[in-house]
Amino acid sequence: MAKKQGNNKQGKAMKYMIIAKLNVNGTVQRKDIIGAIMGQTEGLLGDDLELRKLQRTARVGHVDVEMDSKGGKVSGLIMIPSSMDNVETAIIASSLETIDRIGPCQSKIVVAEIQDIRSTKRTVVVDRAKELLLSLVNSGESASKTVIEEVRSVLTTGTATNFHGLTSGPNVESSDSLIIVEGRNDVRNLLKYGLKNTISCDGAGDIKQELIDLANSKGNVTLAIDGDRGGEMLFRQLVETMKIDFVAQAPVGQEWELLPQKTATKCLTQKEDAKKFLHKLDQLQNEKDEQNANTATAEDAEPKDAPADVQEYFDHIGDLKKNNALFVKVDGSVSEAVGPAKLASAAEEADGAIAIVFNGPVSKRTIEIASESAIETVVGTTAGKGCEDADDVKVWLQDQFA
Repeated sequence: MAKKQGNNKQGKAMKYMIIAKLNVNGTVQRKDIIGAIMGQTEGLLGDDLELRKLQRTARVGHVDVEMDSKGGKVSGLIMIPSSMDNVETAIIASSLETIDRIGPCQSKIVVAEIQDIRSTKRTVVVDRAKELLLSLVNSGESASKTVIEEVRSVLTTGTATNFHGLTSGPNVESSDSLIIVEGRNDVRNLLKYGLKNTISCDGAGDIKQELIDLANSKGNVTLAIDGDRGGEMLFRQLVETMKIDFVAQAPVGQEWELLPQKTATKCLTQKEDAKKFLHKLDQLQNEKDEQNANTATAEDAEPKDAPADVQEYFDHIGDLKKNNALFVKVDGSVSEAVGPAKLASAAEEADGAIAIVFNGPVSKRTIEIASESAIETVVGTTAGKGCEDADDVKVWLQDQFA
């Protein structure tokens, strides 16, 4: 007798990433956007390409929304991973552009691109392989001239030199532009990518006068800092002592000595004006100081009430029998009550649902049911076993706001 096949939901690898730009003429929340995507594409492409069903079978992954609200308008990106073929993925992507309203607000969605995730991974593998091969040759562990010739055929490497004790590329004096980095390994990494006008400042501390004079003599100077607080501190120090025209910051938590070529090139291309970067840092620091002050004040203040929409969910609890649940839909309507045994099956059929309201302790299983059905909010009376917020589900408990 053949063995019963297990659920292969976890085994499907995503092939493509749909990336769409979003603009909304009004203020909406993330749940409104996801509700519109699920609701307005429902029935458009037939049962085989219905988004909720595709998510349940792992042919489409979790819908991710990055949004920014400013001046009463919302803009951002919608990202949907897909394990389907390129034709089906393109159809799903094009269906997003039919959405012209989110809640009461006019909206416009334009698909920016469909990324081939496998191709991106192959690029990362190739870049890393080049780094490892070059590291092996430089370590002296391989004396094969054939290997050295192969490395030279795929990488444009330069030779690090010395400028008054500072590690630098060979063109720091002849070039009209200069890239200042923190350490010697940053210089060597950028040399691999053909950037020969880089120089290290050997980190924070005493800055050599020769480096200051060199920077002040250049047509433009870019400071490449790591994506951490140390990099920002170095910028504040150097911008007060020498000419800095632009700032190129590595992604958060990353360092220039380890950046692959594609990322390093992107960071340098997207460099910011030094004055604007300083202003942005000052604004972030002021906001942090204000938050700290508000936190200190809030310690003695009364607990805050739940948000208005969550308070409405709490009001539904009184209408339910113990351990029964109902579903709240995007338009504010509610479903019939269901018992705990039928909660999972009812959630699968609850099209347009944005919240589960449960008259009882919220358990880990309840949260899993919400996640599997793309329902972002779970409301209950108290915390049950394993109760905690998931990446895509927010939990609200009535006893915390009594």
